[in-house]
Amino acid sequence: MPSRLSLLTSRMDALYEYDREPVAPQQLKTGWQFASLFAGEHVAGTEFVIGAFFVLHGVNATDLIAGLLAGNLLAVLSWTFICAPIAVDTRLTLYWYLRRIAGPGLTAIYNVANAVLYCILAGAMIAVSATAIGLPLGVRTPALTDVYPSSFGWVLLTFATGAAFVTLAILGFEGLSRFARVCAPWVLVIFVVGAIAMLPRLGVHANLDNLWETSRTKIWNGVASPGQDKFSIWHVVFFAWFCNLAMHVGLSDMALFRYAKHRAYGLYSAFGMYPGHTLAWLCSGIMVAGVDRQMDPGMMAAEAAGAAGPVAVVLAGWTTANPTLYRAGLALQCVTPNWPRWRATVVAGLVTTLLSCFPVIVMRLLDYVAIYGLVLMPVGAIVVAEHWLFPLLGIPRHMTGATGRMINGRAALVWAGTLAVCSVLPLHLFFRWLPGYILALVSYTLLHLRWRRE
Repeated sequence: MPSRLSLLTSRMDALYEYDREPVAPQQLKTGWQFASLFAGEHVAGTEFVIGAFFVLHGVNATDLIAGLLAGNLLAVLSWTFICAPIAVDTRLTLYWYLRRIAGPGLTAIYNVANAVLYCILAGAMIAVSATAIGLPLGVRTPALTDVYPSSFGWVLLTFATGAAFVTLAILGFEGLSRFARVCAPWVLVIFVVGAIAMLPRLGVHANLDNLWETSRTKIWNGVASPGQDKFSIWHVVFFAWFCNLAMHVGLSDMALFRYAKHRAYGLYSAFGMYPGHTLAWLCSGIMVAGVDRQMDPGMMAAEAAGAAGPVAVVLAGWTTANPTLYRAGLALQCVTPNWPRWRATVVAGLVTTLLSCFPVIVMRLLDYVAIYGLVLMPVGAIVVAEHWLFPLLGIPRHMTGATGRMINGRAALVWAGTLAVCSVLPLHLFFRWLPGYILALVSYTLLHLRWRRE
């Protein structure tokens, strides 16, 4: 038995992903691998939740469509012009590039925060998938108002689902890409077919002549459900832009784009934004309207697409949780330097699975997505300032790494100060990140300009 365990461990240790050094040129990936990875990650289980919430928050049909088109374009441009170029220049993950800028001490704090936040997000994916698995098993799934686990069966179900998700996340970039390439097209078809199947319940005729009228009056009718805030077009634009804020503006997707052959590969993010964060959200809205606005992803999918619906929910959650756990494992590696990536990923998976038991992370998903992007955003601004603005202004880069300091005090001050300012801004939570990002970018640069003059 010990020899078998040692053999398994050695094989897992061999899953090397250039965790602590630049990716070698011969390991760069094709554009279609990025397209499939983005499609798999963003045609996801959480789309069943997010798209439905736009209905519950009373967005009208015109504002929703215009907001999704504009917000997702801004997200694609953020990956293309901010994240991908820095990743291609350095060939490093954010977690190891940040050590040169912020020092190992502050980087350790950031990486732990990053990993925990990603674990919570992946936990939401597990919980969404578990609602579908529990449907035929008769497990009681949480209600919209639940905070704690609804039953012991729910806890067992989320743990079993989490174990399966973590197993695939260990396989790394290649395994994630192959899995997404197989699942994403089928899952998107189920979204579309499920939405079409729900239209007759809403009174849409076979010739679709009243589709737009039904959309405006019965689906996205501008009326918020009880207990939900009313959303405008700006809420939709900013949510579509920042729901992946930590990945593009926050630079966490350097972990993926360090494998890109060219910075223009950021455009492949459109394969996730428009099928997933546009079409899938629209389909989800139709589904929740068809079940009288009951928020239960597994039930919605089963009512819309029969047995194929819950399977699609499971796979959609899986394809999103995998790269999220992959990022969390890479982040933890920087504070566990003697561990291979698979061990860090297992730890992240254990934390994630525990968190997935609590339904509040799904039922408050929109607010959580805003908060986790906001927390990580100032660090992205700091990296952008050092990487691009400092050379233009003649400020030396990476001085913290060059001098061997543990913590870049200016970076710590800007990070903490930006979050303090954002916490008191008299703006909706969705709108606070943009002034915060500008504040972090400008203040960090000015602090170093003043230091250089002194």
